[in-house]
Amino acid sequence: MADAPAGTPIWADAMFSDLEGAKAFYGEVLGWTFGESSSEYGNYTQAYADGKAVAAVVPPMPGQEGQSQWCLYLASPDAAATAGKIRQNGGTVLMEPMQVGEFGTMCLAQDPSGVTFGVWQPGTHKGFEATNVPGSFCWAEIFTREPGKSDAFFPAVFGYGAKAVVDPGMDFKVFDLGSDPVLGRMRMTDEEFPAEVPSYVQVYWTVADCDAAVATVQKLGGRLVFGPMTMPFGRFAAVIDPQGAPFAVIDTTTTEGEPPTFT
Repeated sequence: MADAPAGTPIWADAMFSDLEGAKAFYGEVLGWTFGESSSEYGNYTQAYADGKAVAAVVPPMPGQEGQSQWCLYLASPDAAATAGKIRQNGGTVLMEPMQVGEFGTMCLAQDPSGVTFGVWQPGTHKGFEATNVPGSFCWAEIFTREPGKSDAFFPAVFGYGAKAVVDPGMDFKVFDLGSDPVLGRMRMTDEEFPAEVPSYVQVYWTVADCDAAVATVQKLGGRLVFGPMTMPFGRFAAVIDPQGAPFAVIDTTTTEGEPPTFT
């Protein structure tokens, strides 16, 4: 399988203090099963949807305990070169490029607005084995309080094009690679997001039934933040898991309305 083009969302993982609790929660909400924990790599545990690797969960390293959050990794053919571009464009490298056995090389960084993301240079681990099917990654959006900084940074580092939605009431852009949209960018307003909520990346997981997924989230101690709402791309909802990690669920088969215009 050919490596994904640079800048493509390629993988997602999250640290959970209660790893077994996370496995039980996501297993019921998204139908995930889990592989064996790799003690060599800090009990990193891959999640599978219908036998395909779709994400991973891991306990926090000592000193990194705190609120859980999903980390989205963007593909790079050369993680060290990408780390250099991150610095050149005002970002911060949180973890220097580190080779993970034969699997690949990872790096953690923040854009100038404080959005944390990962970089993955594939080795034998090529990333998501399935996307856009129930239980797998579908889409992601950068939520930032300083959109101008993110709008300059991500295209400079990853070569994205950018298009803005034609809607005076919404500050939303789509980053693309050629004609393929790969990431959204949403401005966080003080009215909608309390000041203590930092900039972040929201990962969208595909589900067969959005309302049923939301009901399961709430039954298991998670919270509903927004939705469910039907839009031209699907019926979705934003939620927070019991350990504080925000994410979204979307049923892409249930749509309503015409797609927005971008310029």
